[in-house]
Amino acid sequence: MDFMTDRDVQKYSQDGYVVLDGLLTSRECDELRQRMAEIVDRMDVPQHCRTTFSTSPDQQQQQGNADYFITSGDKIRFFFEKGVFDDKGEFLVPKQRSLNKVGHALHAYEPLYKEVTHSAKVQGMAKKLGLVSPVILQSMFIFKQPGIGGEVTPHQDATFLHTEPLGRVAGLWIALEDATVNNGCLWFIPGSHNSNGTTLTRTARPFVVCVCVCVMLCVESRFAPGGVSRRMVRTPKGSFPLTHFTGLEPAYEDAKFIPVPVKKGGVILIHGEVVHRSAENTSEDSRHVYTFHVMEAQDTRWSPDNWLQPTEELPFPPLYTK
Repeated sequence: MDFMTDRDVQKYSQDGYVVLDGLLTSRECDELRQRMAEIVDRMDVPQHCRTTFSTSPDQQQQQGNADYFITSGDKIRFFFEKGVFDDKGEFLVPKQRSLNKVGHALHAYEPLYKEVTHSAKVQGMAKKLGLVSPVILQSMFIFKQPGIGGEVTPHQDATFLHTEPLGRVAGLWIALEDATVNNGCLWFIPGSHNSNGTTLTRTARPFVVCVCVCVMLCVESRFAPGGVSRRMVRTPKGSFPLTHFTGLEPAYEDAKFIPVPVKKGGVILIHGEVVHRSAENTSEDSRHVYTFHVMEAQDTRWSPDNWLQPTEELPFPPLYTK
């Protein structure tokens, strides 16, 4: 039996996301978390590279200006929560509790994360969605620290991962711990991947996927895209700032968002154009997630204006291993 059913595909088509339980076992989740704890224990980040991660427009601009961020696509780098450093760049909290995320090439350099990213279940999901030549764009471990885990404001992944045509990117969001309303689970506006709010119809287009290990899966598949209102783009080489935004994020009605809790080991598949957010984590529990994005490369143009670019050292690797 397929891990992803026809009903799941229909749900994804209609709502722009779908939750699938049991992508990973509890033990596999714990192994990924333990490996990340080892990576964090060894991390040595120069003070000038201690970059706070946020989704607020002002902070995003600062991140885009940082070479540490914009050159992280083929590396494993560390991004921190707001308020964890003093004015000298020293930690105000234990470093294990300071991080917002680690990215963006865990899928390439860390064997455990690489194994999950290329697992038979994940490849089966991509095939179920009709992807012909999917590639992996980026991967992240997201901590959502207890008490200080920051808000993720409403956004579309395609704002940052833009393709021509649209509808080629998806995210997989894998819960390594239970993601609940209390510790900052994702909230979605169902159907917002359609510009007119109607049900998405199947086309011959491939899609892009983003994966996180709460197991939340974000995928832009062979479904008609709904469009994006804002983009984060690189500025011309040699200019400053290094990135800027074009367009504006609309004001979304709060009542349209619905919470989407996920059990440990589950995954959310996320369409690149569906609007989603998460609240601050004010609880005493963390909300660890492994996530990654996938793009259908066949007949797709990856925008050279995107902050993330393939490099000679790390071209976007194929998802399918056989």
